[in-house]
Amino acid sequence: MTESKPSPEAGAARTSESPEVSERLVRCIEALLLAADSPLSVDQLVRLLETTDAVDKADVRTALSALAGRYADSAADLVEVAGGWRFQVGPDYGALVARLWEERPPKLSRAMLETLAIICYRQPLARSDIEAVRGVSVSTGIIKTLSEYEWIKVVGHREVPGRPALYATTPRFLDDFGVKRLADLPSLPELKDVDTLDAAVARLRGDADDGDAGTPEGSTDVPPDDRADLE
Repeated sequence: MTESKPSPEAGAARTSESPEVSERLVRCIEALLLAADSPLSVDQLVRLLETTDAVDKADVRTALSALAGRYADSAADLVEVAGGWRFQVGPDYGALVARLWEERPPKLSRAMLETLAIICYRQPLARSDIEAVRGVSVSTGIIKTLSEYEWIKVVGHREVPGRPALYATTPRFLDDFGVKRLADLPSLPELKDVDTLDAAVARLRGDADDGDAGTPEGSTDVPPDDRADLE
C-alpha cells in the first residue's frame, strides 16, 4: 500500500525532528521560503502565518530548526543571514548552478575589495579614512560601484568643514557575503595600515578573481597628493 504525503491540513501531525511543532507549520514555512525572493525574518514569518495558525516566534524558530535538519544532506541549505532565513544552493553546487546564467557575476578588483574590507572593519568612516589606510586615493568610481551593489551606504556626515560622508555596510552586504551579522566576521587586528589590509581582503576574497581583476573604468588609483578630492 502506497503511503500518501500528509496534507497541509493535518495540523495535528507532529514532526519527527521536533515533537513540539506541527508538520503543517514546517511545510507552510518551507513553502513561504521557497517562494520568497528575499530572506524572511522570524517576525515576517509569524505575520504571514498568523491568519492560518496561532504561532509565536518560538514555534517558528523550532520549525525552522526542524526544516534545516531536513535539508542538511541535500543540495540546498536553509541558512540564516542578516535579512532572515533563506534557501541557498550548497557550496558544492555553486559552479554548476552558475551555468544557468550567461552573464558572469561581477569580479571585484583588488582596489574594490580593499575599500570594502576597510569599511567593513572600521565603519562608519569617511573616504579620507580609507585613503589613510590604503595609502592611495579612493576613486569616486569605486564608491559608486559599491553603492550600486547596495553593499555600502551613507549613514551620516562628519561634523568638520566640508561635512564628508560617512560610509557603512548594509544588510545586503551581509546577505550577499553569507554573514548573519558583523560580529560573525573573523576577528582582525586593528586595521590601521596596509600591513593588516591583506588579512581583511582575504575575508572577502571568495567573491573576487584569483588575481587582480583590475579597477573599474575611470577608477584608477593614484597617490592622494596627485589627485583632487572628488567627493
